Amino acid sequence: MYAEERQQAIASLVGQRGRVSVADLSDLYSVTTETVRRDLAVLDRMGVIRRVHGGAVPATALTALEPGIAEREVAHADEKDRIAKAALDFLPGAGGSILFDAGTTTGRIAALLPADRDLTVVTNSIPIAARISTLGGVSLQVLGGRVRGLTQAAVGDEALRALATLRVDVAFIGTNAISTGHGVSTPDSDEAAVKRAMVAAAHHVVVVADSSKIGRELLISFGSLDRIDVLVTDSDIADADRDAIRELGVEVVVA
Repeated sequence: MYAEERQQAIASLVGQRGRVSVADLSDLYSVTTETVRRDLAVLDRMGVIRRVHGGAVPATALTALEPGIAEREVAHADEKDRIAKAALDFLPGAGGSILFDAGTTTGRIAALLPADRDLTVVTNSIPIAARISTLGGVSLQVLGGRVRGLTQAAVGDEALRALATLRVDVAFIGTNAISTGHGVSTPDSDEAAVKRAMVAAAHHVVVVADSSKIGRELLISFGSLDRIDVLVTDSDIADADRDAIRELGVEVVVA
């Protein structure tokens, strides 16, 4: 069976079953798990399926279903590590201020913050706050509000009121989807409101997103691409997508 035939068969099977595992596909088609993962990556980029931890689901299954933080932590982990390292180039100097949106990629950037640089950090993420609270050079401010269990992010009026009074040097923003037409988007209205306020509160906006999110559109846009200064993504971004985003004035950094 040629790769294209196998990929078509996998796409059909995912549609029939609703969810398939890498291990089951490996056994079914007598190929290695690495080959299956490559097939799923191709189908994911085509928008036919969505890769999840250990397997795949139909693309339509995730239009309203938001993955939890544990699932997102392991999805595209290598790409997120590279993105985080590349994003460090946009850290402000000593005395600067940073706004960290909740997310697994932004969390990786926070984990790489230099311990000896004096920085003011503001975040709505409980995991990020816990991770950097012991850094000696960091003055940490945590946004209040209702904490969403799914993402461990503080949302709501209290967070929005605090963000309305802030102006930071750099905001590192995560997104569930990004497209030239719909901008950056997410399925939850409360998260979208906070992300929108974060974009407005920053002099320089750096969106960090692995390439699986590019070309996708979810329910609520929290900003058009002309509100973004930089997109840091991975090398699987399609050339056409990269060029289209750059044409809108966004610096695209490929990690």
